[in-house]
Amino acid sequence: MSTTKYHHSKLQSPKILFLRFSSIGDIVLTTPVIRCVKKQIPGCTIHYVVKANYANVLKNNPYIDEIIEYDSNWDALMSDLKYNQYDYIIDLHHNIRTLRIKQILNVKSFSFPKLNIQKWLYTSLKINLLPNTHIVDRYFKTVQKLKVNNDGNGLDFFIGNQESLKENDLPTTHLFGFIAIVVGAALETKKMPVEKIIELCNKINYPIILLGGKEDIKAADEICKIDEVKIYNSCGKFSLAESADIIRKSKLVITHDTGLMHIAAAFKKPILSIWGNTTQKFGMFPYYGNISAPHMAFEVDNLQCRPCSKIGYHRCPKKHFKCMQMQNINLIASTAMQWIKEIK
Repeated sequence: MSTTKYHHSKLQSPKILFLRFSSIGDIVLTTPVIRCVKKQIPGCTIHYVVKANYANVLKNNPYIDEIIEYDSNWDALMSDLKYNQYDYIIDLHHNIRTLRIKQILNVKSFSFPKLNIQKWLYTSLKINLLPNTHIVDRYFKTVQKLKVNNDGNGLDFFIGNQESLKENDLPTTHLFGFIAIVVGAALETKKMPVEKIIELCNKINYPIILLGGKEDIKAADEICKIDEVKIYNSCGKFSLAESADIIRKSKLVITHDTGLMHIAAAFKKPILSIWGNTTQKFGMFPYYGNISAPHMAFEVDNLQCRPCSKIGYHRCPKKHFKCMQMQNINLIASTAMQWIKEIK
């Protein structure tokens, strides 16, 4: 059933319900709106509905009064939501489920336009009618009528005191600086093949920590074989918060289009982002707000098949996977090494 696990303060009025079920990156991208609503609407209470397996993304967020976890028990979820008697709904997911919630609760709601037609035109016909606007700035248009403005402070990710890395969690070879490389991604067409990551790591003369989930352990072990002193495999060994702390402690982050990319942006880390079947033009590149932080994106231009999906596939539909196979590994590595020299 849905439960309300985390409580940060006493409930007050007006009571506002945020809707965003998944996933890690998408949820992190909603955090500026949460912060600004909380700070700019006097006395408001914020509840946030999220799938249970993503609640950890928000559990330490001080701007949320209550997290309501959804674990597929629709009746239990709706019972909770009806009982809470909200004044407003801010729908930043905008799908069939959130439409049902809005219809059933029947209170004033503000919904994020997903631009699905424009995304389809771009992925299917390569006609780009998408606005040249980051998704965070589009999120803020959702709350314009509530007179909430973007404060320019970027994304948030909070790590609890008990969740940060312990002193002996990382090898001593990496305690004085390392590059974090995110080897995983939700779908195969969003991440480089193992042999390309091996090539990249070979060209980087600096300690490296590989980040990913349990599903990435085998690939990361293969990468580590090239130099088990220089490269540390953290895949599957740490919680999301601990992995975020690795990112926070890193000198710079090399990452695919993933949730950890957005967590890196929340910590204002220098980012080298690598794009496969997706594209920055969907408006989900690293977001720093008005705060200056270095970011460079690596994309294979002039591929007629790209972007082929707004999300990704388990394998390249064209079977050649040129969007990742043709990445300029020399340039990524040389940029990383140059930035390391410049970072104090």
